[in-house]
Amino acid sequence: MRIATVNVNGIRAAARKGMASWIESCAPDVLLLQEVRADEETAAALLPGYACVVWPCRIKGRAGVAVAVREDAPLTAGQVRYGVAAPGAEEPDVDSGRWLEVELLPSGAGPGSAPTLTVVSAYLHSGQLGTEKMDQKYAHLDLVDARMAALLARAAEGGPQVLMAGDLNVVRSPQDIKNWRPNHNKVAGVMDEEIAHLESWFSSGWIDVARALAPEEQGPYTWWSQRGQAFDNNAGWRIDYQVATPALAGHSTAVRVDRAASYAERWSDHAPLVVDYVL
Repeated sequence: MRIATVNVNGIRAAARKGMASWIESCAPDVLLLQEVRADEETAAALLPGYACVVWPCRIKGRAGVAVAVREDAPLTAGQVRYGVAAPGAEEPDVDSGRWLEVELLPSGAGPGSAPTLTVVSAYLHSGQLGTEKMDQKYAHLDLVDARMAALLARAAEGGPQVLMAGDLNVVRSPQDIKNWRPNHNKVAGVMDEEIAHLESWFSSGWIDVARALAPEEQGPYTWWSQRGQAFDNNAGWRIDYQVATPALAGHSTAVRVDRAASYAERWSDHAPLVVDYVL
């Protein structure tokens, strides 16, 4: 099963710039999208051949996450959870459209069937030092920490395995960013306090799938600034992840980043992170 995650930077713009050609060539069974900036009807129309679940941001033109499952894939979408907060808890508008959980069932499964896999499309705040945006990022990370712990515990107790993937807007180490020294503890996304949240997941048992499959590789980067010659110089950041429960990670076989051949051929400022699993 092939699972891809990508921040599309607006699905309508991505579609105009060539996203469909990439989907056709990659043929992911499950596609996790961030910064969709569209409602479910609009997104579904741009993803023919896929069943699509979208949680738009309540602030128009912002965020939005989606899970799309190929119609001929061996799995189908089941129960959906919108948001990272506990059910019934009201999340701030700025937190909406950032966390979407979908239970995947075997195709043709009857009522009451146990899910095979839980997938999460996540878009964490980018943050900005010295502003309320950073406070929002840390508050959201606290909620994510709690949900990640609950999902890991559920999987350990015999529940479905889990894949949380998306644009996490945090690097882990110098191996994940071209220019570590000028950015470390000076720029959002490279702060030790942010990194500590991610490291707490991995120390508790979650697996960073791309890093597990490519332990010695610099990057591979998934995002490049639109400014200057960052893309041409490959001055990137690895901020898009597939984070899996241990049993699921053990079934991962290959990882790649589908970086465009040139700046002109990009359809987003992010590149898709693609992982193959044998399930």
